[in-house]
Amino acid sequence: MPDSTNKPQRPGQERFVAPLDETPLAAIDNVDIERAPESQWKEAWKRMRRSPMFWSSVTILAFLAVVIAFPQLFTSADPRYAQLSDSLEPAREGHPFGFTKQGADVWARTVYGARASVAVGLLTTIIFVVVGVVTGAVAAYYGKFADTVISRTSDIFFSIPLLLGCIVVVSVINNTWPDRGFWGSVLVIVLALSLFAWPQITRQMRAAVLEVKNLEFVDAARAIGASGRANLVRHIVPNAIGPVIVTATISLGVFIVSEATLSFLGLGLPSNVMSWGNDIAAAEVQIRSGENLRVLMVPSVALAVTVLGFILLGEAVREALDPKARKK
Repeated sequence: MPDSTNKPQRPGQERFVAPLDETPLAAIDNVDIERAPESQWKEAWKRMRRSPMFWSSVTILAFLAVVIAFPQLFTSADPRYAQLSDSLEPAREGHPFGFTKQGADVWARTVYGARASVAVGLLTTIIFVVVGVVTGAVAAYYGKFADTVISRTSDIFFSIPLLLGCIVVVSVINNTWPDRGFWGSVLVIVLALSLFAWPQITRQMRAAVLEVKNLEFVDAARAIGASGRANLVRHIVPNAIGPVIVTATISLGVFIVSEATLSFLGLGLPSNVMSWGNDIAAAEVQIRSGENLRVLMVPSVALAVTVLGFILLGEAVREALDPKARKK
């Protein structure tokens, strides 16, 4: 409505005041100022559960978890049973995608191969997050000698390409420990990937702790008697670990691809261990012939969809935790 003041107004300079019922003052007055503020994680969860990207990733990863835990629900075929008379045979009842060159069921090997591939990704992510968070937090909080040693060590490992370093380490271990079984084979790949991946988290955690340790709530905790270690563990790390969670979620998919790459090169899991990388490597000849590409496509699609699920989850977490990302 027009301004009711008696001051003369020239054309084009009229002032208008919005009616009271159209202003947000009522909503502001209804805010409960005595209620404790919600935590960063609770607010992030509220934003994340409204994201279609989050629920898409959860659907993919939940289905993957069921496949890994109960593979017998998705196939009744024995993935290790192979008969040369079935070599590259097309699909038939009970075998929806046909057979490999060795006569094994393609779908059964893809279902059971998920366990090794995902195990490598999960274990590597856990190890490199723990090592990276600890080293990054210690370097940033205590500084001086600890910061110098950790930072220079991480620079050395960070300068080595991930796959190249893993190829060298796995090649050495293969020559010294050839018969190591399923979990031994998985452990070797996990340690090799973790050895060259932790500097990324260390750098990220160090930068986050340097930013958080000078905030007011840290000084308040110190003023009421919190020790340096308690301050670091209870207040600084929980408020600085958000970017690390985003990187770890996306990196999980990267580690699964890295395992597949090493297996494709013949340096990953042994050929007697079922994994998507081994099945893709065994089907390499199908690319050259251009025939029976389903043998290659089934594990490749499973690998791509799994990595997509982790990337979508990482992006959803990033948008929920990073205010700048939500504004873009």
